[in-house]
Amino acid sequence: MAVVSALQAMLAEMTPVLAEGRWCFCSLPTHKAAPLVTDALALFREAEGMSLILPAALAPDGQPMRQITLSVYSALDGVGLTAAVAGALAAEGISCNMVAAFHHDHAFVPETQAQAALDCLLRLQASAQAA
Repeated sequence: MAVVSALQAMLAEMTPVLAEGRWCFCSLPTHKAAPLVTDALALFREAEGMSLILPAALAPDGQPMRQITLSVYSALDGVGLTAAVAGALAAEGISCNMVAAFHHDHAFVPETQAQAALDCLLRLQASAQAA
């Protein structure tokens, strides 16, 4: 697949997929986070501690989230995909934490709203395809 950078094309090709698993965002001091790093889906070092996305079963606390992967190969310098996805979800009262990786963007949404979030993003994609 080719890397996509134009907003309309990113939206039209995003093909959101609800991934298996439940995840929690956690912040731990580095020494407590170190044993969990190999189980983490992602991590980010912040001044307050290490932020980890952990399987819910391993997380010391946190709200269970589900991951929706946007299957489009979005360009790292593409503009607007995160804003469009977050805005569409916000308009439906669904919070999200966006994680941009090298190949794809991922929206983490509350577990109880995962299907509604997926439906919302599928409508956003259909609207972009119709435009």
